[in-house]
Amino acid sequence: MKVPRCKGTKDLMPLDMALFRRIENVFTTSCVKWGYKEVRTPTLEYLHLFTSAGTLTPEMLGRVYSFLDWDGWSGERVVLRPDGTIPIARMYAETMSESGLAKLFYVENLFAFDSTGHESRERWECGVELIGDTGISGDVELIMLALETLAKLGINDVEVRLSHAGLIRELLDEVGSAELLQKLIDGKKDAINELKSVNTDLAKKLSLIFGVNGKNKGYLDNLRAIFPTLSATFDDLSNVTQLLEAAGLNYNLQLASGLGFEYYTGTIFQLYYKGKKLGGGGRYDELIPLVGDGPTPASGFALYVGHIMQIVQPIKPADASAKRILIKPSGTDADSMKGCYGLADSLRKKDYIVELELCCRDEDGYSWIITGDKEFSLTENTTGKQQKGLSGAQVIKCLEASL
Repeated sequence: MKVPRCKGTKDLMPLDMALFRRIENVFTTSCVKWGYKEVRTPTLEYLHLFTSAGTLTPEMLGRVYSFLDWDGWSGERVVLRPDGTIPIARMYAETMSESGLAKLFYVENLFAFDSTGHESRERWECGVELIGDTGISGDVELIMLALETLAKLGINDVEVRLSHAGLIRELLDEVGSAELLQKLIDGKKDAINELKSVNTDLAKKLSLIFGVNGKNKGYLDNLRAIFPTLSATFDDLSNVTQLLEAAGLNYNLQLASGLGFEYYTGTIFQLYYKGKKLGGGGRYDELIPLVGDGPTPASGFALYVGHIMQIVQPIKPADASAKRILIKPSGTDADSMKGCYGLADSLRKKDYIVELELCCRDEDGYSWIITGDKEFSLTENTTGKQQKGLSGAQVIKCLEASL
């Protein structure tokens, strides 16, 4: 009987990995050019990292994979990392708080239980965290970096949806019902209708904010007139939009898009392409103090690798097929294989892709076929043109002359 993979997981096949590596390489290259440094946190974290500080909503905590990590007679409950930002905050507070500004990026897998069968229990994210007092210019830098990465992957015309946690939280604090408040934070679509039975006036306000979108500063000015007590929040969001306009970037003020983000405190942004969410992030100035350090402003974002893989295509290097070679030894004894091993090693050092025939296989996909052991025959696979009686050095010379 064949043993299937675990429910909610996915095997990444060779073509999948080609896509994954392309996304990872483009992301990593972009981050390095913007001055960010790569880090990696453990897959296992203590559960209390996510509970004692209230850094995850009850809905998210209900989906974590947790178990006891026994240490002698006492044990601590640990979890498979459900979030990328919180462990980075823990790492910064534990080991980096004296270093000042930290520009960090990572590519990591996250885990969350799903009983519906519609979502993956393991997902990969390309994340960036900008820790330090960078202000709104830091928020805008993150948006620019995310858009640049997507553009290099051939994904243009990405919709940037902006919101602000301060606006959302101030209004939600008026809800009165803890259960209803949690539904609103979790982004439950029927929560506004439920609120009408509790507070009609507040429901109208939330409907106005969450049901209307804008694409310029005038939209914020109109909201400012309706909600004068939120002037500081609108100022913050307005400053972000001005910097985005200065950078030549379009945006969509969609304040309802901030629902479901539990630890953000300022600007929130989400990235959509043809209706599919590719990533998002925002400012979380209160998170690092919650995990044990002093006041530390910070912001970050994550790109969702699985969603991006559904859009981008792997790109073969221009010379990949021209440099793909199959060596067919004339025998399997040590004497015959010695010359083939040496030639293969020399070719790989010159960036050729070289395979030795270990069993009978299809020759399609190779540009050149080499047979022999001490003397070699070189055959161009597409034309059948063959050169015989060549030394290893002559084989290399002929190949280089053909490129």
